[in-house]
Amino acid sequence: MGSWYDALLWGTVAGSALVIGSAIAWKWHIPPKIVSSVMAFGAGVLISALAFELVDEAVESGGLPATVWGFLAGSVAYVGANTLLARAGARHRKRSGDKHPSEEDSPGSGGAIAVGALLDGIPESVVLGLGLVTASAVSPAMLAAVFISNVPEGLSSTAGMKRSGRSAKYVFGVWGGIAILCGLASLLGFVALQGAPVELIAFITAIAAGAILAMLADTMIPEAFEESHVLTGLIASFGFLVAFSIHRLG
Repeated sequence: MGSWYDALLWGTVAGSALVIGSAIAWKWHIPPKIVSSVMAFGAGVLISALAFELVDEAVESGGLPATVWGFLAGSVAYVGANTLLARAGARHRKRSGDKHPSEEDSPGSGGAIAVGALLDGIPESVVLGLGLVTASAVSPAMLAAVFISNVPEGLSSTAGMKRSGRSAKYVFGVWGGIAILCGLASLLGFVALQGAPVELIAFITAIAAGAILAMLADTMIPEAFEESHVLTGLIASFGFLVAFSIHRLG
């Protein structure tokens, strides 16, 4: 059985990739096509991870009904929460262009963007802690997928925040705080489900998978195709294969 320290550590490590992506975007101007390409790669990575690391394993351990209901619950919960945040100004929180509202244009949007970014990261972090419950170790494939996908998320969103006039204090405060909260979410996933029935663990895992897929469709994929070019689909496919290969080798 893994320890609470492992859960906290690996959740924070995965979340720290958001800060890395943010720092890159803050220091250098990244061409829009590059941002979209990196986001496409990250989307492909997460699609593979949720298919093979989450949904498939949830079915194998807890059965199809628990997985189906959990997946639907996660999707509905994410879309509902995201709809409320979109109305508050956080709809384009992962976009790198001019779609980010400034605080002057949309009062309260800064807080909504921060909460939305946290909403995007929590499901991924919880399943890292769950891996320590079910397999006594964090899945290398899931950890790699979350870390790899978090870099373009932080990069793209920070590029948009910077263009809308958000301060460095706000940007790095958001991503640094979320990295810490991702570690705590992983810890919660580990502590709360010690000794839980396999059906419940499968249900929670599927909730995370459903939320991740909804997040991909609502936030990452639109940015991946913002600067559409002929290689976007190929880059996403490559990301999928990288994550799948890590899964098989692991």
